[in-house]
Amino acid sequence: MSKLTITDLWIYPIKSIGGIQLTSSKVEHRGLQYDRRWVLADLNGMFISQREFPELALLQPSIAGTTITISHKNKDLAPLTFSTKEPDSNPINVTVWDDTMPAKPVSEKASQWFSDYIGQPAQLLYMHNDSIRQADQRYAINESDKVSFADGYPILIISEESLEQLNNLASEEVPMGRFRANVIVKGGEAHIEDRVKRLKVGETEWYGVKPCARCVMTTIDLGTAQKRREPLLTLSKYRKVGSKILFGENFIPLSEGHIEVGQELNIELWKEPAIAEDSMSLKERMNELYLQMKRP
Repeated sequence: MSKLTITDLWIYPIKSIGGIQLTSSKVEHRGLQYDRRWVLADLNGMFISQREFPELALLQPSIAGTTITISHKNKDLAPLTFSTKEPDSNPINVTVWDDTMPAKPVSEKASQWFSDYIGQPAQLLYMHNDSIRQADQRYAINESDKVSFADGYPILIISEESLEQLNNLASEEVPMGRFRANVIVKGGEAHIEDRVKRLKVGETEWYGVKPCARCVMTTIDLGTAQKRREPLLTLSKYRKVGSKILFGENFIPLSEGHIEVGQELNIELWKEPAIAEDSMSLKERMNELYLQMKRP
């Protein structure tokens, strides 16, 4: 039986900008602490992402105590600082995909900083504790399951073996950071995360509810903000179901607690994956894809 161990932890405090690497984290019902609790939105309350503004990939957050600092990876840009605490402001509505919920503006200073950066009016908003965004009930475990400003679910897991398989086939190496996962694990076959239905890590219990469908954001180079062909070019050839390209598994935590790098995931229940890795048809496609990629 595979022994899966956490090798990396990441949070992305502001949706669609850079992430912060951790050695430990508090697990909350919405996801890892601080993950996607802030979002950028236009003046109509529609969320803003790298899909429209790839240059957001070049913004790097850091957290020290109760202060968040946003700086630029490459430019000598005056940094922005603000508090992790709930802003003392009146909430407004913000829309993320099909969900609309209240969120609190951080400050005029913060909104202006981001407006200047992307070249159009924007506002930085915080998901306060009283703002409830219900998890998609088609896949949720309980009606009370909730999520932050993440695309759909509280926690995303990807295994190192899944990325290794991709990079063995892709025309260029793709770093794990392109997939914006929260928990990186190691110790099983490629895409073993697809098969996990229930796990425990520390005192927390999580359910694997849905594969993660990938978009153009995975093609944005984290160092230059330029769009590339990989990984979607290669993933579309062996990880596509219908119109969706799948990579990584979404999880919902049913309890809160702490996790850390080095902890083992105790798998309590397995499920059938969205793509059957052991099917002969998939093996044949993988072999043919490998040959195609290696041909001159």
